[in-house]
Amino acid sequence: MAWQLHYTSARRGPTGRAGFQFVAETPGLPDGARAGVMPYMSYRPPPDAPLAPGDSELDRFPVTLLYDVVDGRPLLLRCRYLGRDYSGRYGNFFAHAVVAEPDELEGMRPAELWGSPLWAPLPADGAVLDEVDELAPGAGLAPEELAAWLPGSGPEDPFGTLGLLVSAVRENAVPGGRVVLVADDVEVIARWIALVSYSLPVAAAARLSFATYSADPMRAGQSLVGTTPDVWAATGVHPSRETAIDLRTGRPMAGAPSRFARGVGACWRDSDFAGLDFLGEIAAGDGASAADRDGAAALLALCRADAPVTGEEEAEVAAVVAGRRIDPPDWLWRELRQAMPFMGLELALTVHEHAPGGGTDGGTGAGDLLAARASAALAEVTDMAGLARVARAALSAGLAVSRGDVTDAAARCTGYDGASLHAALTACRDGGLRDALLDGITAELTERTAPLSDPDVCDALFRAEEWLRDVPHIAVPVLASVGRRVPGRRAEATGRLLRLDGKVAADVEAALGQVWASPPSAAECLDLLDAHGTGSSAGSSTGSSTDSSTGTGGHPALAALLSRAFTRLAFPGGEGLADPATLRLADRTREVMPEGRAGRDAALVQAYGKAITAGPARAARALEEIAADGAGSQLAGEAFVGVAQRLCRRPPAFRADLLAALPAPVRARLGERWTAELPGRARAGRAPLRGGEMEQRNDLVEVVLRLKARGVTEPALEAWARAAAGRWLAAKQLDSRLARSPRLRAALRDLLEPARGDGEPPRGGR
Repeated sequence: MAWQLHYTSARRGPTGRAGFQFVAETPGLPDGARAGVMPYMSYRPPPDAPLAPGDSELDRFPVTLLYDVVDGRPLLLRCRYLGRDYSGRYGNFFAHAVVAEPDELEGMRPAELWGSPLWAPLPADGAVLDEVDELAPGAGLAPEELAAWLPGSGPEDPFGTLGLLVSAVRENAVPGGRVVLVADDVEVIARWIALVSYSLPVAAAARLSFATYSADPMRAGQSLVGTTPDVWAATGVHPSRETAIDLRTGRPMAGAPSRFARGVGACWRDSDFAGLDFLGEIAAGDGASAADRDGAAALLALCRADAPVTGEEEAEVAAVVAGRRIDPPDWLWRELRQAMPFMGLELALTVHEHAPGGGTDGGTGAGDLLAARASAALAEVTDMAGLARVARAALSAGLAVSRGDVTDAAARCTGYDGASLHAALTACRDGGLRDALLDGITAELTERTAPLSDPDVCDALFRAEEWLRDVPHIAVPVLASVGRRVPGRRAEATGRLLRLDGKVAADVEAALGQVWASPPSAAECLDLLDAHGTGSSAGSSTGSSTDSSTGTGGHPALAALLSRAFTRLAFPGGEGLADPATLRLADRTREVMPEGRAGRDAALVQAYGKAITAGPARAARALEEIAADGAGSQLAGEAFVGVAQRLCRRPPAFRADLLAALPAPVRARLGERWTAELPGRARAGRAPLRGGEMEQRNDLVEVVLRLKARGVTEPALEAWARAAAGRWLAAKQLDSRLARSPRLRAALRDLLEPARGDGEPPRGGR
């Protein structure tokens, strides 16, 4: 059902008052309908229109056909200028409104009602209007008639202009956004609005509000608004949400038309209404992106011999079809199948795979044709990205791909990056072609090492474990790169490097130095040793090896890594050597590598553990073992310092027994370290000393006295003790300390007694 309302300026309306008012309406108008329609009741002539037009000029004033939705009901409104009102004043107009139920417009575009016979030319004589039984479309707006009219409609490229207009309407379909059509004749605007409406599905056209004419298009509430050139020129600066198209020229509009815009224009040019419906459905989709709309247009263009499609567009179409972002109708699938011989390989394969029927030939022999084209395409690729695309598309479509073709293609590819290599390896994985691809790139990686400096390339190759084992000159930099950058893969990279040890031992050791720039912890070393320490060196023909640097069954590079780890754990001053994990590592290393550098370093760690925990005799033997390793060993040097620091805190009796059990050179070295451990003033023999400093000095002096009492001398240590105890206060303090040990008091007097014949008087506590 539809209701009518007439609105104009009258001397006396239904309510008895004068002026603009509703002068007639259909009885039973829905509640609120009159108030909802009221804001649309306005009309202002263009600025260039005559101020006092005669009757013959009134027909030249633009007519407004407005469509919108008010309170859920379609509103159709036609306004025309009447000139003078009942009082003779100019500015009167007549508005004829129709408020309909939504189903009244089912199957119809509102723009079809331009020129409809339902519109009254003048207000009704009475106040009661009939219901509208049928919304009859006007003449001359059928799609076929519009398609015939469009070539001579005015713009330089009418089909391109229409495509731009449809794109603009879709892109401005947001609250507050609008497209403005500028033309001298409102009839032209009405036809263009109809063209846009037919370019959209019926449901989308029902949501497209429009007005064929507005004197204030900047404030119009419709999405598609017509106006005259003089109105548009007077509007000044236009906000960014406005898109204006001059229908006299088709301009201005920034940028080149999109593929979708060109597709819409081509459909109208060819009267291809099935294709137009397809594009309209895509454009109207709520989730459709610009790429989807362009992809749909390119998909349709593939079936049109006069619409060439670029390689980039073919790739986009393939992605759209494969991702099911567009579901072509059956007729379009049939046309796409027929166009397959003229498509690029990747798109043809995608169509073959995703067309209804699951990619079967259906007796067409398409599979054989595509297999031959895939082989030819592989023969032409020059970069890894192209190889990946061809292989992925062919394998996805179920075509057989020759291993030789893949190897030859990969050998030609140069300058690839990690992303394209990873894509190629991924594409060839399911088809069992990965080894063929890797064989093809071996020569390139051998001659040009630049790709191996790309972390992404190394990450892609890292997964090809078996192939890398056979190309150690490539494997070493790949494993070093991954292990250096990815802490979680250091252990795996180390194991794989160690398996290459016998082939490129020097390179492996250098690579492990990069992987473990920060040497491994004791726990990590134990894991590495358990996993790789008992296997034979790579390249051994007997399955085992005996190496002077590792002992039995070890890897030279692993031995070097263990030695580095022991040395790091020793700094500073042997701090980490007493850790239980370090001692366990030393025991395990001695089991696996009893000889060589790693074995000797492990023995030093074991000796360290004994030296700091055993009694004087065993500690002396352990310390002698550490000292025997030589001054050039960092591990031995730090271990000796660490032992000296820890034993310095033992009682004087223990320390004296330890010194007595040591050979003279080691005794002298340990005495020197203990002297160095004293605070500066105590070491120099100066006074006064604080309580703790005095205790440290007196303990070391007592150590010297106990040695002296046993008849053992250490000249440098005695010289220091004589100087430290020679002062009167120091001698008194020591004498008091030793009051209960006559033997040590006697040793003190003997220490402080001047050498016979030197002529010096007695000093100290005597």
